[in-house]
Amino acid sequence: MWAQICAEARDAIAGEPLLGALVHGGLLHHDNLQSALAYRFALKLNSGEMSEQLLREIADAAYAQRPELVSAAEADLRAVYERDPATHRMIQPLLFFKGFQALQAYRIGHWLWTEGRRDMAYFVQMRCSEAFGVDIHPAARVGQGVMMDHAHSIVIGETAVVGDNVSMLHSVTLGGTGKADGDRHPKIGNGVLIGAGAKVLGNISVGRCSRIAAGSVVLSDVPPCKTVAGVPAQMVGDAGCTDPAFAMDHLIEVTGIDGDNA
Repeated sequence: MWAQICAEARDAIAGEPLLGALVHGGLLHHDNLQSALAYRFALKLNSGEMSEQLLREIADAAYAQRPELVSAAEADLRAVYERDPATHRMIQPLLFFKGFQALQAYRIGHWLWTEGRRDMAYFVQMRCSEAFGVDIHPAARVGQGVMMDHAHSIVIGETAVVGDNVSMLHSVTLGGTGKADGDRHPKIGNGVLIGAGAKVLGNISVGRCSRIAAGSVVLSDVPPCKTVAGVPAQMVGDAGCTDPAFAMDHLIEVTGIDGDNA
């Protein structure tokens, strides 16, 4: 993967020399994906309150202690490359797509949380929200191979769980239903597709390989391999395929008043 990224980077510079400094600094200056990810994390999240150097040290420590964070980033990168029709090169998510970059920032924040460095984890959450418009609580658990397409205004709560190979679009909320403490956020199974603007609320389960239609408000459990839609969401049929998160098919077949399918 890294060899492909570097080849694409050189091609990008040949096609647009004005991006040379950006591409060299972000990619070709580094020996591996781990180093490039740490650099991007520090570059994007630094502020007057926390220097780029300190953030780089945090990221380097995270990747050194938890190599699986790099494996998760690789899976996330493949997810965007394979599922987003606007992605034609591996370098695009690394350099330009805030959904991918926000997810990697969350992963470092989650590492800080599990290390007991909770105030620093909250700082990463705050900066991620400010920089990318993506607010993921550092205690939430997110699997790998996840794609957050466009990613604007995504919110994932403290006790939420997101499985592997999930795809979600902008303005998705995995939230609670009030101010009660404890386990209060959704559990999203593997391979689920969540449409734009969908709200999944409460300590409920969304079964594997299900689809949540755009704009839906889900307040109760969703069985595996089903499609739900509406406010409040109701089951409207099967998922339509075995892997909706990979297929990215948001169309729903409904039956009209005259009995014809639309």
